[in-house]
This record gives sequence, structure tokens and C-alpha cells, in this order.
Amino acid sequence: MMRPILRWALAVFYAAAGYVHLTAPAPFLKIMPGWVPWPEAVVFWTGVAELLGAVALVQQLSTSLRRAAAIGLALYAICVFPANIHHFALDMARPDHGLGLGYHVPRMFAQPMLVWLALWTGDVTDWPLRRR
Repeated sequence: MMRPILRWALAVFYAAAGYVHLTAPAPFLKIMPGWVPWPEAVVFWTGVAELLGAVALVQQLSTSLRRAAAIGLALYAICVFPANIHHFALDMARPDHGLGLGYHVPRMFAQPMLVWLALWTGDVTDWPLRRR
């Protein structure tokens, strides 16, 4: 029972994030590492990926599509990790420390959890909660 609830929660999280990427991209552009080409396009397409991943994660027609969405969202969480690290470094370099350690440290720990949660809720893995 917990897996479907968390699947929907993760889908809502990614749908909201995707919506914000598309409608208010400025904060994401500010934290984009300088080595990323075409930052506006990257923010736009990451928003699209989040929205599509969210929909595919909760659709009921195809378990293979749900699994593909879960893998895609897990890979997405890995790919955006450099931007999170860059944001952390930018904030800590500010005199007021920006959002501070109370924001960034939990965020750093949450990223691997998002990877696992996508894979677990998408039925890609049962680890470490094996079904009996």
C-alpha cells in the first residue's frame, strides 16, 4: 500500500518541479553550472522531462512504461546533482550564505533518496524492502 502512495507523491513532486521549470526558469538558470551549454533549453527540457516522467510513473496502462519512467527519473536526479552542488557552492560563498547549510545539507542527502524512491516506486527494485 505504501508504494502506490509514494509513487503518487513522487509524481506530484516531479510534476510541480516540471511546472516551475517551465513557468519560472530564472532560479534554475542562476544555479546552472557555466559549463552546461544552452542553459535555457536545458531548463526547459528538464521541465518537460519531469512532467512526462511524473505522468508515466502513475499511469496504469503499462508497467514497462512505468518502469522506464522510474529509470528516467532516477537518471534525471543523478544528472541534476552537479547543479545542486554548484548551487551549494554559490550559496556558501555568499557573505550571508544564501539558503544556508540547513537547506543544502538535507538536499544533498535527499538526492540519492530520490534516485532510490523513483526506482522503488516504479517497481524497478525492491531493495532493501523485499516483498515476502
